[in-house]
Amino acid sequence: MTDLIRRAPTGRSARTAPTPKSPRERTWKHLSPLLRLLILTQLAFNIGFFAVLPFLAEHLGTAIGMAGWMVGFVLGLRTFSQQGLFVVGGWLVDRYGVRPVVLTGCVARIAGFVWLGYAERTWAVIGAVLLIGFAAALFSPAVESEVARQAVAWEEEGHGSRTRVLALFTVSGQAGTFVGPLLGGLLLGVDFRAACLAGAGVFLLVLAGHAWLMPQHIPGRVRNRDRGGVRAMVRNRRFLALCCAYGTYLLAYNQLYLALPAEVERAAGSQVPLSWLFALSSLLVVFAQLPVTHWAGNRLDLRRSMTIGLLLIAAGFAVVAAARPAAWTGTVGLLPAAGYVVLLTLGQMLVVPAARAWVPDLAENGWLGLYTGALSSVSGLIVLIGSSATGSLLDLGLPPAAPWLVLAAVPALAVTLLPRHSHQADRPEGGSFP
Repeated sequence: MTDLIRRAPTGRSARTAPTPKSPRERTWKHLSPLLRLLILTQLAFNIGFFAVLPFLAEHLGTAIGMAGWMVGFVLGLRTFSQQGLFVVGGWLVDRYGVRPVVLTGCVARIAGFVWLGYAERTWAVIGAVLLIGFAAALFSPAVESEVARQAVAWEEEGHGSRTRVLALFTVSGQAGTFVGPLLGGLLLGVDFRAACLAGAGVFLLVLAGHAWLMPQHIPGRVRNRDRGGVRAMVRNRRFLALCCAYGTYLLAYNQLYLALPAEVERAAGSQVPLSWLFALSSLLVVFAQLPVTHWAGNRLDLRRSMTIGLLLIAAGFAVVAAARPAAWTGTVGLLPAAGYVVLLTLGQMLVVPAARAWVPDLAENGWLGLYTGALSSVSGLIVLIGSSATGSLLDLGLPPAAPWLVLAAVPALAVTLLPRHSHQADRPEGGSFP
């Protein structure tokens, strides 16, 4: 891994090297050693995390003996301790730097996984889950904000659109999301504790790698001692508008776990096909994210990328809404759900890199970590509120197409929330716009 990181060409030699065959190779070839480390870190984060998370609910219900409502409560606490505290982690990054926050987060995640593996009482499980979530609230904003900052520098050096770097970051995370459950499933043949200890082992490797390779001081990263960052952020209407639009994407994505399972159950009589649809989404991101981002980076500014992405997501819900009155079942009945997954994933490929690339242009100087964390926290709050409303919508006994039409309207209307003007740094390669 060290050689892979250190051999990254930089400067003029990277720009004059022979052009690789694919956007993925071309982007990776020009990355700095630090960017390579951060992208590989995202891969490792998700492998370790998803080796445990998909199997947590079953463990809590069977091995620990929790009631269904308590299982849901514990899972909700994990989400809150992670997404809700991202803004705190981002503030800590701006104040103390990337390295100490990432290392502290890795130590907390290791302790949380080991604790969860040995926890046998409800209070112990809750403590472990809260620690696991808070760990992510530390290291994720640190890594994400530094990747965004480095991506802007990469763009300014003339290597191409910053969205390519952020797309590669997304691909690495999605690859980890795909590999992690496979590793966890194998380890469950031993027991849940083995999966937890394996997850802790992955984060121990990440901790060692960062302690060795992460610079003590990253050039251009200045620790911010000012206390006015939060006040300025809550008055930043353009940034808050981006958070709201991004939150509607996350709400739509959350329907993979809420509305989609209900539709699959109706069409197939069980949720067995659900795993195949999840795999389809992951593989689409792994193999198509870089080509899609390369295409968008040459033709679209950040606002147009998010607009098209949100409209694709709306179209995915509309496909299911159009098919629901027919009440098809079996393989044919699953086709609209598959169409929703494909369109949602294509929209995600446009929305996520564009939103992350837009944050550095909207953030106040010295507060990129805070703004990166706030993007997740504000969006997570929207998902929390919106998911409750969606759950009620699905239970109201409305005509079959109605809930899906409402869900289609949300991302479509979110287009109107997007900030109207992009900065010069947002323009597509070789083009310009007001």
